[in-house]
Amino acid sequence: MCAQNDLVGTFLSAVQTRLGPQKFNAWFKHGTRVCFEDGHVKVGAANPFVAGWIESHFAEALRTAAREVTHRRLDVLVNVDPELSGRLRKGQLDAQARLVARGTAGRGRREPTPRVRLRHKLEDFVVGPPNELAFSAAAAVAKAEKTAFNPLFIHGTCGVGKTHLLQGICNAVAGRRDAGGPVTCKYLTAEQFTNEFVETLRRKKLDGFRATYRRLDVLVIDDVHFLAAKKATQEEFLHTFNTIESAGNQVVMASDAAPRMIGHLTEQLVSRFLAGMVVRIDPPDPATRMKILQRVSERLKANVPTTVLDYIAQHIRGSVRELEGALVKLTALAGLSREPITLALARDALAEHLAQTDSALTMGDIETAVAAFFGVTPADLHSTRRTHTVSLARSIAMHFARRHTPMSFPEIGRFMGKNHSSVVLAVQRVEKALAGNADCRWITPAGPKSMPARALLRLLTEQLP
Repeated sequence: MCAQNDLVGTFLSAVQTRLGPQKFNAWFKHGTRVCFEDGHVKVGAANPFVAGWIESHFAEALRTAAREVTHRRLDVLVNVDPELSGRLRKGQLDAQARLVARGTAGRGRREPTPRVRLRHKLEDFVVGPPNELAFSAAAAVAKAEKTAFNPLFIHGTCGVGKTHLLQGICNAVAGRRDAGGPVTCKYLTAEQFTNEFVETLRRKKLDGFRATYRRLDVLVIDDVHFLAAKKATQEEFLHTFNTIESAGNQVVMASDAAPRMIGHLTEQLVSRFLAGMVVRIDPPDPATRMKILQRVSERLKANVPTTVLDYIAQHIRGSVRELEGALVKLTALAGLSREPITLALARDALAEHLAQTDSALTMGDIETAVAAFFGVTPADLHSTRRTHTVSLARSIAMHFARRHTPMSFPEIGRFMGKNHSSVVLAVQRVEKALAGNADCRWITPAGPKSMPARALLRLLTEQLP
């Protein structure tokens, strides 16, 4: 636990002032742990979904609040802290699901997308076999006016480097010039695109919105799966996409799932995505994990022995964010206890963390793939929503967790915000459907869909890392 309680309290008050009580209570009040260490603001989150959402949506607000209370520019590090997984309350989980569904907008006016500083650069990206193809394609797009990779669609589970590549492309393109002057590039999430589109419709200023986006040289859209089930936004994005591409300009996108695995996307959009370069990033292999840990250690200015880095690299086989979180936790503990970082300390400090991440496949990977397929969000899976589609998706995610990870029923329940018996019943329902190859039915905006249980589970299994 961090020693600067007064500083943390002042910081959280500043964050609440900037975000408002609704967002603060939903994302920060019970499910996070904050401390200031080694010139960074370190935010521990209850699970990969919450960590990813905070990093994608609130990093700039956190940096600004930290600057207000410390009068210094501090980087924000968001990582998964498994010890927090049981703290999220049902009401908080439901609030997260509602905010995600509404694009985190409150009941008032939606503000246009703010100009944000993009912190990732391509030269800082750690390249290895699982991401080499994606990096090469991103580097080609960043260097050349025209490439064969148009559109470039990068997909992979949470925390494997998609956002790093997209922001790296934008930062590289910003320094490029062509015959007509500087190259125009814009990075934003699909949620921000949706919010701006809705706001311009409300204010009847659609012409200005279209002029802004359709004249770009490079449009970079993160979290494309957020467009699921948003028909009007999908139609506007399709026209924007076609206009940019017809002018010979570049579109780059990233998503948690491959184009055909994103539920509730129009066939026109899916076909346009598939017409370019679609590349998947897998979780890092041991050698890449070691290089990542060495890079993080240098950034934290921590003296971590190679034997300790190798221990972490061999035992944590999930996302980059999990690797970083483990090392941040270890260095913070060593600093607070004033002990040197040793292999024995690492084994003791990371025992619980390793127990919950000691699998090539994590719950975060599973819920990301399942949610994207059914056109819901990971937050819906954690909520108390009981629509048929959400219940089916939640049950399948729990079934995969039992089959593909070492997590017990109680551990899955704590992660999902459910009790032990709910997980048991959900897994039994899926196993019964598989045994009889019963039809699984769910609802989409285009109407009801169904698929035999075995075919559905086989299709979803193919999408897991």
